[in-house]
Amino acid sequence: MTRRLAEVAKKVGVSEATVSRVLNGKPGVADATRAAVLTALDVLGYERPTQLRGERARLVGLVLPELGNPIFPALAEVVGGALAQQGFTPVLCTRTAGGLSESDYVEMLLDQQVSGVVFAGGHYAEADAPHEHYHRLLELGLPVVLVNAADDDLRFPRVSTDDAVAVEQAFGHLTSLGHERIGLVLGPEDHIPSRRKLASFRACAEAAGIEIGDDLVERTLFSPEGGQAVVSRLLRGGVTGVICASDPLALGAIRAVRRVGLSVPEDVSVVGFDDSAFMNCTNPPLTTVRQPIEAMGRTAVTLLVGQIEGASVTSEELLFEPELVVRGSTAPARVRPPALVK
Repeated sequence: MTRRLAEVAKKVGVSEATVSRVLNGKPGVADATRAAVLTALDVLGYERPTQLRGERARLVGLVLPELGNPIFPALAEVVGGALAQQGFTPVLCTRTAGGLSESDYVEMLLDQQVSGVVFAGGHYAEADAPHEHYHRLLELGLPVVLVNAADDDLRFPRVSTDDAVAVEQAFGHLTSLGHERIGLVLGPEDHIPSRRKLASFRACAEAAGIEIGDDLVERTLFSPEGGQAVVSRLLRGGVTGVICASDPLALGAIRAVRRVGLSVPEDVSVVGFDDSAFMNCTNPPLTTVRQPIEAMGRTAVTLLVGQIEGASVTSEELLFEPELVVRGSTAPARVRPPALVK
């Protein structure tokens, strides 16, 4: 610390006491001198104190896994608008195949001296993924908020959709329609929100007296193609209802049903998750569990800005209740000849 003060003071041509006042956010320093000290920190390769990062540009990183799933652009719109209202500028970072990794983006955002970062759908939700860049942010004390479930070792503030309630709503809807052979389509095995959904699925089945075997649970990538591939297997097992962990998976499920000559919802009911854009325009319109993106996005910004301003912010996960939106992809179960599915 003493060496840093001395080097910065020498670079700027001021006393170490002046440098200390700038680093600790104390008054009594001219704006030009304050700016010179901060610039010297950057030039000499020192990390700025947390409260001074992004002071000039008030930048906030928003790191998303993709923009192909409409739920992520919707979240970006909410978070970006809320940040702008608070005087911050969002820096959108989207992972692409062959492009920058999440850890690469973290380094870039640190170079840009961002005031904080909001992550959504990131590696923090994958138990087996690399988490070193998150631990670095924890060590630096940079304000961070995670959207949806994360590994328990990462003690950042979190806003999450209650995955257990989402499955309870979907499962209860299908059983109320007479479905007993219900399949579940999830993300990869290490995906923490999917683990929560699976635990809720098994609890719901047990409470309803319905036997759920491993043959009724499939895992895949979050894409229509992934949904189509695994639902084809579920159909061979005679399911009459399918709960999917995302809307793109549900669209793939509908495609799988049609490819074997069956219909949605007459033969198989399908429930999605997210209620992303245009799900009311699909054929049939998709029954899905809506994530409260508006409330979650605004709360994420409130938590982030609170940290930036030095307020005490809870690190406990805040759970938001989803809402079942019933449309045309679900209907009462009916018996169908298993020979139809080959």
